[in-house]
Amino acid sequence: MKLAEAIVGWKPEITAIRRDIHAHPELAYEEVRTADVVAKTLESWGITVHRGLGITGVVGTIHGKKQNGKAVGLRADMDALPMQEANTFEHASQHPGKMHACGHDGHTAMLLAAARYLAEHRDFEGTVHVIFQPAEEGQGGAKAMIDDGLFKLFPMDAVFGMHNWPGMEVGTFGVVGGPIMASSNTFEIVLEGKGAHGAMPHLGVDPVMAAVQLAQSLQTIVTRNRNPLDPAVISITQIHTGSADNVIPNDATLRGTVRTFSDHNLDLIENRMRDITEHTSRALDCQARFTFLRRYPPTINHDREAAFCADVLKGIVGDAQVDQSIQPSMGAEDFAFMLKEVPGCYVWIGNGQGDHRDQGHGLGPCMLHNGSYDFNDDLIPLGASYWVELATQWLANPTR
Repeated sequence: MKLAEAIVGWKPEITAIRRDIHAHPELAYEEVRTADVVAKTLESWGITVHRGLGITGVVGTIHGKKQNGKAVGLRADMDALPMQEANTFEHASQHPGKMHACGHDGHTAMLLAAARYLAEHRDFEGTVHVIFQPAEEGQGGAKAMIDDGLFKLFPMDAVFGMHNWPGMEVGTFGVVGGPIMASSNTFEIVLEGKGAHGAMPHLGVDPVMAAVQLAQSLQTIVTRNRNPLDPAVISITQIHTGSADNVIPNDATLRGTVRTFSDHNLDLIENRMRDITEHTSRALDCQARFTFLRRYPPTINHDREAAFCADVLKGIVGDAQVDQSIQPSMGAEDFAFMLKEVPGCYVWIGNGQGDHRDQGHGLGPCMLHNGSYDFNDDLIPLGASYWVELATQWLANPTR
């Protein structure tokens, strides 16, 4: 494994920053303290900083010793999740109901370490923009930064992202061209019937039975309308209705999520859901309101950039440690918005099985969005070394 010696030496210092951020989690667009820590730390290393993109986003700009007209972006997310931490070790969350359960504190730390190395050495051509993004967890911070002018203020030829992946061995990476994360979409269906006594259902219009039939009918979209080679998920995660055993309620509400790897598939599913809802409710004499919200598009790696990342990673950890046939995840990631604007690639870095956690961790697994999760600090030198090599090699490549 080829790691930058300086970054290895900084591990205790960067780990302390990571754990401080973990202890003070902030939710989407509330990352005021975190952004301040990031900005002041970058400035202390002589890096030019721009604040306020996407409300709390931070961008640091590092110029190499020579300029070749090229620029590359490296992105980390900063926000935490609205959930209770189960860990009790020293750096556990100090804010009830808020937790870094997805490792964004670690992503921030890895990029900070890389930024310090690049700023101290500057032995590269061109410009590196380090992007610290707010509000990845469902609030579209990447799009907010773009809308505020990210790629206009900081033009770049490519942009890259990275996420820790529990269950993957430390020292391994996953990268694939094409889709790596799914789109994220939510829906709500409100069925309006006519309330009645449960013993006299003929006097009412039952929205419960309509909800039951609709819940099953919607699954036929995946099994009968979708191309089976194009993955998709329709999950009804909530059904709310009724208040008493002997009362047929006035209405029923279904909510859930849809995940796809292609916009074509998403169009098909949304249209079929609307049609099935309309006709099923009409057949059962109910009125229906159908709402479909497209939150994040699929995260689709550009093939050339994915191949380049794989080559860089192999030079650091070896061919056997880079999995180029990973199965994409039905989870979502708003880095997708950046990849729709600029070529780039998103990779996974193995976070291990959880045995790195300090005494006092929760009894649950070390999985993303779990109260017992904690980022593996052994990844800091590895992830930061990857960022440095990726940026340096990308900017040096004359074909880019």
